[in-house]
Amino acid sequence: MTGTTDIERSSTPEFWGSRRVLVTGGNGFLGSHILEQLEALDAHHVLAPTVAEYDLTDAEAVRNVIRDTSPDIVIHLAAEVGGIGANREQPGRFFYANMVMGVHLIEEARRAGVEKFVQLGTICAYPKHTPVPFREADLWNGYPEETNAPYGIAKKALLVQLQAYRAQYGFNGVYLLPVNLYGPRDNFDPRSSHVIPALIRKMVEAVEEGREEVVLWGTGKASREFLYVEDCARAVLLAAEHYDGPQPVNVGTGSEITIGDLADRIASEVGFAGRLTYDASKPDGQPRRCLDTSRALESFGFRSSVPFEDGLRRTVAWYRDHRLESQGRRPIARATATQSNPVESEH
Repeated sequence: MTGTTDIERSSTPEFWGSRRVLVTGGNGFLGSHILEQLEALDAHHVLAPTVAEYDLTDAEAVRNVIRDTSPDIVIHLAAEVGGIGANREQPGRFFYANMVMGVHLIEEARRAGVEKFVQLGTICAYPKHTPVPFREADLWNGYPEETNAPYGIAKKALLVQLQAYRAQYGFNGVYLLPVNLYGPRDNFDPRSSHVIPALIRKMVEAVEEGREEVVLWGTGKASREFLYVEDCARAVLLAAEHYDGPQPVNVGTGSEITIGDLADRIASEVGFAGRLTYDASKPDGQPRRCLDTSRALESFGFRSSVPFEDGLRRTVAWYRDHRLESQGRRPIARATATQSNPVESEH
């Protein structure tokens, strides 16, 4: 369906029940929530292989996973990603891994006659000084923020591939630009986590240890937009079912908060009453991030539904309930940042 609407929509068991769905990165943060929602939709043929089974940076492994799973729909979530520190330490790896995974998957899916390919992009692909709110038409109007440009450009190149494949082969690939995600099962490893889980962990530990100070990277003046992970999972499935267009689509809430205000809210939520100190010698990343989300509503009926205060409360509660498990998780990124005590800002 390529028409537009301003009415919110729902995913349907009738669509998902008969299709074979391959979810790369299905064992990760967003992927786990997508799998849960697919199960609730009575999707009976969902495949989410692990990196141990198929290393998607290897072309032969990509050919094998498409051959072995014979999917009707591919939802490509797998990525190597981290915060500012991880991106500064291994920019080459982040460029290569994310580019090569997507390039090979799109090609093999096209060759196999896959019905639909859903590619997750990144808000890091936008130019550093994009006017707020970010509109999809601004995507090519400048170079991304330097610390995450290799990752962002690799992801953005996959949009070009999908559009080229649509023009030449009629391949139905759609491209989503989700804003920064947060929620239960996030990555709380301080070497690679983004700002919300990093701050939650740091402040919970500060309360327990009786510390009076938490140090944050940057000035606290940069702004970010955050989307609750269950909302994002719902958006991905709506796009897979209802959107067949060539244009990229922002997925977010349409509202922003400064890192300083965010830190204050998390401190209040976890009961940290000490000082928040900002290390301005460390980068802020992109100055502001806030999306125009009108295309998502018009194209496939998505609007975020979880208020930030509720989502933050649920995330803190999940971390406290699953603390040992979450701290024992391997970081999403294979690279590790050198940062230890300071909390870095998120991309």
